[in-house]
Amino acid sequence: MIKFLDLKLINKPFENEFKKEFNSFLNSGNYILGDGVLKFEEEFSSYCGTKYCIGTGNGLDALHLIFEGYKVLEKLNQGDEVIVPANTYIASVLAVSNSGLKPVLVEPDLNTYNIDVSKIEQAITSKTKAILGVHLYGQLYNVQGLERICKQNNLLLIEDAAQAHGAQFTDSRKSGNLSDAAAFSFYPTKNLGALGDAGAITTNDEELAEIIFKLRNYGRVSTYSNELKGYNSRLDELQATFLRVKLKHLDALNQKRREIAQYYIENITSKDIILPPFNNIKQHVFHQFVIRSKRRDELKKYLYNNGVETLIHYPIPIHKQMAYKEFKCIELPVTEIIPNEVLSLPLYLGLTKSEISKIVSIVNLFKWNR
Repeated sequence: MIKFLDLKLINKPFENEFKKEFNSFLNSGNYILGDGVLKFEEEFSSYCGTKYCIGTGNGLDALHLIFEGYKVLEKLNQGDEVIVPANTYIASVLAVSNSGLKPVLVEPDLNTYNIDVSKIEQAITSKTKAILGVHLYGQLYNVQGLERICKQNNLLLIEDAAQAHGAQFTDSRKSGNLSDAAAFSFYPTKNLGALGDAGAITTNDEELAEIIFKLRNYGRVSTYSNELKGYNSRLDELQATFLRVKLKHLDALNQKRREIAQYYIENITSKDIILPPFNNIKQHVFHQFVIRSKRRDELKKYLYNNGVETLIHYPIPIHKQMAYKEFKCIELPVTEIIPNEVLSLPLYLGLTKSEISKIVSIVNLFKWNR
């Protein structure tokens, strides 16, 4: 069986360096917000091209702390509306509603799966204060489109970059530096993945960064002096050291992912499969390789029976989740097409050339006219 993902295989090239870094961490005696976190924050902000990086416990906390930071600064207030893609992982929407803000779902573009810019302005009301853009599956959202709308309507632009580490808009602008503030997840499956939970925020806003540095650590300014009602969401020192090891290789690893994706795109020949768009090689880092088929369930079963494991991202849209019963009457026809047709093929750096070739051959042998 070709696994959908093999984390042990992905991390094996870094094993010796991880062990070395673990020993240094163990011997340091400094296990919370030590030099490892500080150095990672410096290196990741430099990589993204931003002035600041604040390490957090995970990606959801990163998004949540951005919204809470803007509330402290009174740029957002309880009940304000935030436009969010209807087609996204639930964490994007949880961060909005958990901050006392109102998520407003907007349909995706069926070609890119990212938010449809042409449908945003009709969703803007007097209560709209921000747009949360998501780079889904590793592909940048329509950067120019969202920037234009936010500028014209005086809205904050917040970036969910959890799946797009290293995606590049221009030579000088990467994910994490395409908005007022951006959130990253370093969950182990991500392109830049830790060996546990981890996250970060990047921004060029000094005032916001100062607030979030406090919020992530109980709102304190010194050991027993608390300026804000904060949280406990600090990037783990050990995970920071592991991330520093992998960050040095991120661009090369993303390029290998693109090469696998390119092979799939050039060699999957069935006209019954819709392949992902690949217009700009730098703007997609292929966190997932997502195809579409009207016979998705048959195709998934066929692939499994022939030794290829696949996954569905994401089978239940936000407005159909029990957690968001308030959205149950909303009609989102484009969003509802996607979970019934999408299928993610294996794409990770432990795959061999023969396995990649085998996946393509098996897909192409599926009999569409049965």
